[in-house]
Amino acid sequence: MFITRRLTQKIKELGTQYPILAITGPRQSGKTTLLREAFPEYRYITLEDPEVRQFAETDPRAFLDLYDQYVIFDEAQRAPLLFSYMQGRVDESGLMGQFILSGSQNFLLLKSITQSLAGRVALFKLLPFDFFELDQNQLLPDHFADAAIKGTYPAVYSRKISPQVYYDNYIQTYIEKDVTELINIKNFSSFKTFLKLCANRAGQLLNISALANEADIAFNTAKDWLSILESSYIIFFLEPYYENRNKRLVKTPKVYFYDTGLLCFLLGIKDREELLLDCAKGSVFENMIVAEQLKRGYHLSVPRDLYFWQDSNKNEIDLLWKENNTFQAMEIKATQTVTSELFKQLDKFEAFIAPAPLRKMLMYAGTEDQKRTNYTVLSWRRAADVEFGDKITKFST
Repeated sequence: MFITRRLTQKIKELGTQYPILAITGPRQSGKTTLLREAFPEYRYITLEDPEVRQFAETDPRAFLDLYDQYVIFDEAQRAPLLFSYMQGRVDESGLMGQFILSGSQNFLLLKSITQSLAGRVALFKLLPFDFFELDQNQLLPDHFADAAIKGTYPAVYSRKISPQVYYDNYIQTYIEKDVTELINIKNFSSFKTFLKLCANRAGQLLNISALANEADIAFNTAKDWLSILESSYIIFFLEPYYENRNKRLVKTPKVYFYDTGLLCFLLGIKDREELLLDCAKGSVFENMIVAEQLKRGYHLSVPRDLYFWQDSNKNEIDLLWKENNTFQAMEIKATQTVTSELFKQLDKFEAFIAPAPLRKMLMYAGTEDQKRTNYTVLSWRRAADVEFGDKITKFST
């Protein structure tokens, strides 16, 4: 089963304008499949292969003589020396789309690019499926809880693997592999405990001191481990929105997981009934919607700055961004019943930013969209393609 990714068109377009393309994202998010389907004429070389990697590292000139153009280098961050030699090759040839790089360790790949290839590379991020991609292929579950537990990694759908089996193996293989390569962890079980503690804090303000204390590790160790989880595309941080004129606003970021399937696995939630009865239901639902908005930006290659807002009185907006100088404020509620109470925080934020223009949205766990006089009510199924104007994107039903 092959699902066309929304990022494909933009990658092909910029392949005619840049000599090098680089695509990063978590392991198993579909990078290799996308590139081999979109660029069948390119040779595919993986630097995971020890012999290939040794060749690239010990004799980069001869390596690039052999693989001189129209080549996909997978896990390119494993041979950083190549990047310096690529610079000369693309400057001399003038070819567009000469090399395509992919990698699953964001920190290492971007570090190599910025050191050697700045200005020559078009960068992309491919995350696991977004809801729009799943819906277009009739794969999006009907209930939000099922969607949250199943997650969005391609293998869960293409190979029909049980989410419990898949995420258990994902932690044991890919996460452990990346972590042990980036930092020296003597006891991986401590790191897994730390990962579960992060899951318990999804959608909450990040308190590193409390997290370190509960994990029984040093503060600096907690910071390092959070950085590793971020660079491996396991977690991301949502920054608070604030203006300098108001000192009362929260300045601490919130932590979220890129995939709620992994999040639910770490929380020990196995099926719909468990999630609906769990006290983490609201956090999981919020995480799911925020992650989908993040994916939308990257998969359409129009990333935008996402924020949350909270003041000293605990008034809060779950998700906030700007589009065409208009604030887009979204409240996220894991309920299937829409009441006037759900709009109060939106109204308080409107008073805070007045007279700035504002669109007020409620994303909820129901299935029907509603256009009200002062608010737009959206089903969770629209999470990956919220329109910025009055139009509501029509998905299949």
